[in-house]
Amino acid sequence: MSAQAISGTDFHLPGQTAFYRGKVRDVYTLGDRLVMIATDRISAFDFILPRAIPYKGQVLNQVAIHFLTATRDICPNWLLASPDPNVAIGIACQPFPVEMVIRGYLVGHAWREYQAGKRLLCGVPLPDGMQENQAFPTPIITPATKAEEGHDEDISRADIIAQGIVSAADYAVLEQYTRALFQRGTDLAAQRGLILVDTKYEFGKKAGEIYLIDEIHTPDSSRYFYADGYAERLARGEKQKHLSKEFVREWLIANGFQGLPGQTMPVMPDAFVAEISNRYIELFEQITGQEFHKAATDNVLDRVEKNILAAL
Repeated sequence: MSAQAISGTDFHLPGQTAFYRGKVRDVYTLGDRLVMIATDRISAFDFILPRAIPYKGQVLNQVAIHFLTATRDICPNWLLASPDPNVAIGIACQPFPVEMVIRGYLVGHAWREYQAGKRLLCGVPLPDGMQENQAFPTPIITPATKAEEGHDEDISRADIIAQGIVSAADYAVLEQYTRALFQRGTDLAAQRGLILVDTKYEFGKKAGEIYLIDEIHTPDSSRYFYADGYAERLARGEKQKHLSKEFVREWLIANGFQGLPGQTMPVMPDAFVAEISNRYIELFEQITGQEFHKAATDNVLDRVEKNILAAL
């Protein structure tokens, strides 16, 4: 029997005060606690794909827990428990409406801006003469405002403080935590033969204390290069070998879909769904250095609900 995937949940938990469905996560608020379920939904080009991917949610949840546990000495985080492979329970904080994006290398959005001639990104000056995938002299923080709808927008540190989005004192803490977390992530990646290219962190506040919230260092929130051969590929101007869900985007593009008006989402055959599942499991093992143990998926929603109720 093939594995069951979690495309969504509709639980009614004791003490539940709110429910939010993100692209990937279903989030239940229970007073001062959050129950976050990493479903098996997968998104690309801001669209949720029509088929859920078995074990993808387990991979994301367990990678996030691995790194939240490995960074507790740097700053407090929201996580209290993980009673199920797809579930994290933690402290409900008031989120800061900015994402702390930190970049060690000139790739992606930063490279596109650079190619267009910009030498200032979120108020941070960029050196002339850089090439795609090259390391910055020191990692740069390029915050983004969190949009309720549509795309997040770049914003500078000065504007965040001037507009009162985050106080100067709090922002100084966010920057300090962001740099320390990225350095820890870089060191842990290096032990696995990887380069942490860029990532984003989200923070919230509870009773005057700042907490790291949401997922960290997962393949959905971060980019990784393979360290082996990085310098040679850079010197030859070749694409870097990366560890991410980019292969899903490439398949969609090859099948005529980039989320543009008038385009139809291609049908995902069983073989491709299985390939995505296997690639995510490989990602888990490569990033964490741990063996992946597939959770039982027969009556998967019953399993998840039972484990949550036992933990509450």
